[in-house]
Amino acid sequence: MPGKSRQGNSVRVIGGEYRSRILHFPDATGLRPTPDRVRETLFNWLGQRLHGLTCLDAFAGSGALGFEAASRGAARVVMLERDGKARDALRRNAELLQTRNVEIRQMDALAYLAGVGDLFDVIFLDPPFDSDLLPAVVQSAATRLRPGGKIYAESPAPFRPEGFSVVRQGRAGLSHFCLLEPV
Repeated sequence: MPGKSRQGNSVRVIGGEYRSRILHFPDATGLRPTPDRVRETLFNWLGQRLHGLTCLDAFAGSGALGFEAASRGAARVVMLERDGKARDALRRNAELLQTRNVEIRQMDALAYLAGVGDLFDVIFLDPPFDSDLLPAVVQSAATRLRPGGKIYAESPAPFRPEGFSVVRQGRAGLSHFCLLEPV
């Protein structure tokens, strides 16, 4: 569960190599880390180990999803964060964890996904909670998936985009979350 410590906001890595490590992040509008319970469910769905997979955390924020994927053996995790303070915190956390498989880029997720470039096995989409970005971004994300790839989407309301099958779905508090595959 995200919390406040003397050093500010924090979230705990729940599994893998960095298990129980605490990540700190700044206050930022719309930044709301994926709760422990939801992350645990998601990584149970994906399989606890992500060895060899490439992941994109498109709205990295606190880095909870991306660092969790890195902790569980993903070969490469690209984290996108538009906010400079949050990006700096992501870099500090990557240094603290001594990650070698994480790339942090300060850029807009929609612009990145609309471009041509790398393909990913898993794309995490957890845009700012009060935004309406998810419908547009999920369509762009589908163009950046490898065959057999999956998209994790988190939103304040149930989400069933056209052109996707819902592999798994759940709800925790105000968050609705699902694992999607393009059809």
